[in-house]
Amino acid sequence: MSIRFGTSGWRAVIADEFTFENVRSATEAICSYLKGSHSGSSRQTLIIGHDTRFMGEKFMATAAEIARKKGFRVLQCEEAVPTPALSHAIRQERAAGGINFTASHNPPEYQGIKFSTGDGAPALPEVTQQIEAAINGSEQASDSEGGSIESYDARTGYLADLSGKINFKAIAEGRGGFGYDPLWGTGRGYFDKVLRDHGLEVETIHDWRDVTFGGQAPEPGEEHIGELRELVKSKKYLLGLATDGDSDRFGVIDSNGQFITPNQLIALLTDYLAESRGWTEGVARSVATSHLVDRVAKERNLTVHETPVGFKYIGELINKDAIILGGEESAGLSIKGHYPEKDGILACLLAIEAVTVRHATLTEQLEHLYQRVGKLENARIGVKLTPDVASKLKEKLSQEPAELSGRKIDKINRMDGVKFLFANGSWMLMRPSGTEPLVRIYAESESRKDVETLLDAGKNYLLS
Repeated sequence: MSIRFGTSGWRAVIADEFTFENVRSATEAICSYLKGSHSGSSRQTLIIGHDTRFMGEKFMATAAEIARKKGFRVLQCEEAVPTPALSHAIRQERAAGGINFTASHNPPEYQGIKFSTGDGAPALPEVTQQIEAAINGSEQASDSEGGSIESYDARTGYLADLSGKINFKAIAEGRGGFGYDPLWGTGRGYFDKVLRDHGLEVETIHDWRDVTFGGQAPEPGEEHIGELRELVKSKKYLLGLATDGDSDRFGVIDSNGQFITPNQLIALLTDYLAESRGWTEGVARSVATSHLVDRVAKERNLTVHETPVGFKYIGELINKDAIILGGEESAGLSIKGHYPEKDGILACLLAIEAVTVRHATLTEQLEHLYQRVGKLENARIGVKLTPDVASKLKEKLSQEPAELSGRKIDKINRMDGVKFLFANGSWMLMRPSGTEPLVRIYAESESRKDVETLLDAGKNYLLS
């Protein structure tokens, strides 16, 4: 088969395409890339971990043994590890890179490999293309002496690092507890532990390993965290927080039971960080993320950087210290001074900090923000990527329509897919998903009804 890395690594169904043979091929190719890109260095360190999915430990052990034979010092995580914790470990240990066996928020039948480079960031396309070429060419690094495999604790250093980036003193002075749903994933023993370590009350549900993730995808979207909502309302908690399978995505329930969308939280936290930290650098959002961020940035005099979908592009801006926050509507976020990797645990902690420091619920903060910059509604749908749809998408991406469903198109953005921008500030985007066999259609406008109209128009345009 042809192994291809999407917006966040390679993912496939276990025992179908995700097999030990293909894991060996991918690991050989990653080792070959690292050997070639660090040819002048001595023994290299490679950190390898896994999430709570089926066979994670076995896949990790297979990759670790291959890397050892290639002469790497392998730090093998002793427990299921969040992707952002592995990112921190890479930087702390000055490693050449890291491999995490995770399919993130995908359904339980999937496994995956996320490969991070020596800066802790998701590998950029120019790197993954070299790895793919090495896989297809069956390229292998030569065996070397001196390799080793050591057990590694990724949690202690990561949580200590978080403690220096969150205002836990202000949080501790507030009153109220929190609910947490790790969705059977890697956040358990991380997010809840750091809260308890600072004397805070947190109640965790789904606090055990279940490789089926309760029979659903471990994605912290509104439809998957209903139990958390009920917990928050019944216990009158300040917030309900959730993370996905490898803890790089977040979900937030306000005290009134309202789901705070990723688009809303990204805009809110941009506003909060500019206010509370006094940071003045820019802000980054993906092409699919709400322009509410742009409105906040304009009011706060921040430059907006638009990127293709895929956090690696935002990670580059984090590395350059060019932004105070970067976020994606798919619930990825990182901030100035943090790692160039999305971090759901960090995002949840910042949501808590914003509520306790401002003495206002997220719903109240949103209403205040809307009064200042105006309200925007947004949504997305998915269309199954059949061969017929794929061919139509390719055709549509090349067209230059003057209008869509009777609406004049002001500008066409082809940064990632095709994004139609209209005169009233509304927009519609079509792009193939990098993690699932879908075409995503996104839309934003000032009214929910208009968003639905745009989504229908986009679907009809794609399928016509």
